[in-house]
Amino acid sequence: MEIQSAKRQFLEYIEIERGRAVKTVENYDHYLTRFFGQMAIKASGDITEEKIREFRIWLNRQPGTSGSMKRRTQNYYLIALRAFLKFLRKREIPCISPERIELAKLPERSLDLITSIELDRLLSAANGADEKSLRDKAILEMLFSTGLRVSELCALNSDLDLSRDELSVRGKGEKVRVVFVSPAAKDAVKAYLKARKDMEEALFVSASTIGKSKAAKLKHTPTRLTSRSIENIMKTYAAKAGITKKVTPHILRHSFATDLLSNGADIRSVQALLGHASINTTQIYTHVTDAHLREVHKKFHSRGK
Repeated sequence: MEIQSAKRQFLEYIEIERGRAVKTVENYDHYLTRFFGQMAIKASGDITEEKIREFRIWLNRQPGTSGSMKRRTQNYYLIALRAFLKFLRKREIPCISPERIELAKLPERSLDLITSIELDRLLSAANGADEKSLRDKAILEMLFSTGLRVSELCALNSDLDLSRDELSVRGKGEKVRVVFVSPAAKDAVKAYLKARKDMEEALFVSASTIGKSKAAKLKHTPTRLTSRSIENIMKTYAAKAGITKKVTPHILRHSFATDLLSNGADIRSVQALLGHASINTTQIYTHVTDAHLREVHKKFHSRGK
């Protein structure tokens, strides 16, 4: 089958039938286009193990931020190619088995975390009474209370039912899950909504800049905050809290997960709360149980007595 036609059908399939995000579709398009162009693939039958091997060698020799291209990035190309081959097999189009493609082994992921003391300082850093400070306080409290991804937080609307302790969010792959809101987060959101004068649908919107004239503030049109906006907000409050390491919205998601596990939550529950499709993704947080295991070893291992 002609490769460009097959690729177009595949991209339409993952967007419409599999419900993948537009950005994911764009990334898959980029990875496949690069493979087809580099290896002169014209038809599905041109995809061979030899060409895949040659492409992997070529990828590994491409420059990256520190030396060659990172293995994790190389794997993105292979994941896209495997998904494409699975699609061809499903359509009964002759091609090599996607199982023939093995991903490169990756070193165990390390987590960027902040200490509980730094977390307390961060959550306390937004302590003003103006609309912007109240908004930022609500953002920080919601991120830590729910473990939401920053994109999920940005998608929230202001019609939240704050009489309840839970809300439904639509995450990756259009999957819906329930997250729970702490009393501190609910209070922060209520205070922020009370201070707002606009009628915008989004929960978190741009605030009129402090110091502007009254006329300028009246002309200000609030817009839904983007992920980049919230990353910049986090950076500002991390500096205010005296935290020198890089602090991102995802670090609060890490803190949410490690807080649950260190206080006795089971990993399957944490997986559900984070919205991870695979338990393997959640496994990166199990290092927090090391302290508990040390105590168990000390208490019960006979040679240690």
